[in-house]
Amino acid sequence: MLKYPCLVLDHDDTAVQSESTVNYPYFCYILDQFRPGETITLQEYINGCYDPGFAQMCRQRYQFTDQELQDEYRGWQGYIRTNIPDPFPGMKEIIHRQRAEGGLICVVSHSSAENITRDYNAHFGLLPDAIYGWDLPETQRKPSTYPLEHIIQTYHLTPQQLLVVDDLKPAWKMCRDAGVEIAFAAWSKQYNPEILKEMSQLCDYTFHTTESLEKFLFD
Repeated sequence: MLKYPCLVLDHDDTAVQSESTVNYPYFCYILDQFRPGETITLQEYINGCYDPGFAQMCRQRYQFTDQELQDEYRGWQGYIRTNIPDPFPGMKEIIHRQRAEGGLICVVSHSSAENITRDYNAHFGLLPDAIYGWDLPETQRKPSTYPLEHIIQTYHLTPQQLLVVDDLKPAWKMCRDAGVEIAFAAWSKQYNPEILKEMSQLCDYTFHTTESLEKFLFD
């Protein structure tokens, strides 16, 4: 019997290595277009996505309008079509074991369904059972509890039957409010000691490697 019938995975920097290789370079480009002269370091970008989250960082630090956020998203969609991130080693094995043993795989992410679908096809050879991404209205994206509540309702589960795996604080807020356990994907934050420390304290579980997560889930 599966420990968690439903595995809820984040995408960027949980399943694929996209933060520093895809998302940050594109944001530097768009920042130069929208706010010439403004700059952001990789660490500042990571910290902003961690807390308060990407959209709020854009609004609070750079005063992006809702239209600019929409324009940024459309441009990012085009950019990522030709800039495909690599998966984290070991994620394919976890995803395949979950599916092979009859479990659900749902993705709750700030990526779009289009690139999540592409990455799963390319790297994992299967598709998630459900995707809750940036395509949703902002009020339904994490840290909103909407994705978890919809999963629970759709698949007739209890909160205890879900485990969220994520690397950033908005997911912890979502899980806290929904009564769902969260595992910190610490393998993507080994060089960010402040995030590593806080998320390790906040989350129910912390895994520094995908192998340790796999062992926890299935052994």
